[in-house]
Amino acid sequence: MTLRLPKAELPVELKENMIKQLGAVPENVEVLWHSPQVAQDNLEFGGRVGAWDAADTSLKSFAHMAVAAQVGCSWCLDVGYFQAQNENLDLAKASQVPRWRESEVFTSLERDVMEYAEAMTNTPPTVTDEQYAGLLERLGPAAMVELTAYIAYINLATRANVANGVSSQGFSDACEIPPAKRPGTPGVASAV
Repeated sequence: MTLRLPKAELPVELKENMIKQLGAVPENVEVLWHSPQVAQDNLEFGGRVGAWDAADTSLKSFAHMAVAAQVGCSWCLDVGYFQAQNENLDLAKASQVPRWRESEVFTSLERDVMEYAEAMTNTPPTVTDEQYAGLLERLGPAAMVELTAYIAYINLATRANVANGVSSQGFSDACEIPPAKRPGTPGVASAV
């Protein structure tokens, strides 16, 4: 996929900070910078979302990558796997998220969270009362609210990236275990 909008020039300080944090400037930020207000608000809100701590980090990471695989956002899978490594999450599990249904490495709760993330991502959403209640019982109200808002934000980010033509930048190349490919589904990311 190629960018549908050329990269905008970022302020030098922002560019340098992103290189320090990630080793490269994220292309999605360069595209969004055509509207600095949108880009800055997105970065700020993304930072706030990332700081929420009521739900387990691994569960949110797996939900993020499940949404990214379903929507077809190779950039999000790429950076999600990179972030999983930086947060010392289980990389063997993280690498299997795109094929979580076929993989045997996930717990029942992890599977239910990824199924919930996909149900929220479906258009229209297919979340059931039973699905929600089951997670609520195991996570509690604060974590359930956080997980739901987190998945909603990830849907915004993944869909914007795909619409703007942003694709993998190779962040996950530095990781020890290559991410698994999602089983062939038309219109869905099959590789990072």
